[in-house]
Amino acid sequence: MAFCGGRRLNGIGFGTWSWGNQLVWGYSPERDDLQLQATFRQALASGLNLIDTADSYGTGELTGRSEALLGDLIRTLPAMRRAQLVVATKLAPFPWRLGRRGFDRAFAASRSRLQGSLRRVQLHWSTARYAPWQEAALLEGLADYVLAGDVAELGVSNVGPRRLQWMLQQLQARGVQLSSVQVQFSLLSPQAPGVDAVLKICRAEGIEVLAYSPLAFGILCQPPGAKPKAETRLRRRIEARLLPESEALRGELQRVALKRGVSMTQVALNWCRAHGTTPIPGLRRPEQARDVAAALTWQLSADETAQLDRLRQSCQRRMPENPFLSD
Repeated sequence: MAFCGGRRLNGIGFGTWSWGNQLVWGYSPERDDLQLQATFRQALASGLNLIDTADSYGTGELTGRSEALLGDLIRTLPAMRRAQLVVATKLAPFPWRLGRRGFDRAFAASRSRLQGSLRRVQLHWSTARYAPWQEAALLEGLADYVLAGDVAELGVSNVGPRRLQWMLQQLQARGVQLSSVQVQFSLLSPQAPGVDAVLKICRAEGIEVLAYSPLAFGILCQPPGAKPKAETRLRRRIEARLLPESEALRGELQRVALKRGVSMTQVALNWCRAHGTTPIPGLRRPEQARDVAAALTWQLSADETAQLDRLRQSCQRRMPENPFLSD
């Protein structure tokens, strides 16, 4: 754990949204699975112990593929190494998952795919915008799993400050601590005032903030002048919209990277850490794991962070906002 200007700097984990996702990431089992195995081993060898997944990761008939791949890989580890991991999955509050026992089948399926290696269960998104009554019962059910000893920790994702305060009250009444809150957070994440309020609440309550999409689909890793080159149409459309708008910002990322002899990826991740979050970038290749872990060996100066903050404000176009983000 490092410190920056008296503030604690969080670590880094990794996400597995792309593992099984054909629509956004162009996943192919024949092409990708061996590389994902090597990526997993490199990530652990590099000291990345927080792994984020979800029961809905994987598209179509590949739903749950991310959890299944992780379960097969974790099973091969010695028991002592498995115990060092924080494996966190998210359960989706689909409309048919109702009541206090609404997650029971999904929770059991996730534990089965992960072969028992599950430390933290998370609510994937808040239903406050369209079905607040559904969320209350599901949150009670998640708390039940912790109190029963079926899982050690509980987290939530895509919640705003008002809903977060309500959740904290509900969980405190049950004697359950909230371990983490996930938010979209990067130099190109949407300018949502609620996110700053969530960070403030979490700092006060000692709750870890997990920053998902910290590299903005890899856009923050691309030098000035880069052209859209993603494998899928959806990501190429986002690149075409954001690359021209973020030229100055990425130019500064490149300048800092060259000065320090590091990658733009590391600079973008350490900006997230400087703001008190734990970034969980997606990993698909072993070299990405090595690069991401190297960010843990250094930190941005206050001046570097402030300059990136200023350039961030100048970007008028941002990553799409999660439609389920609550108030």
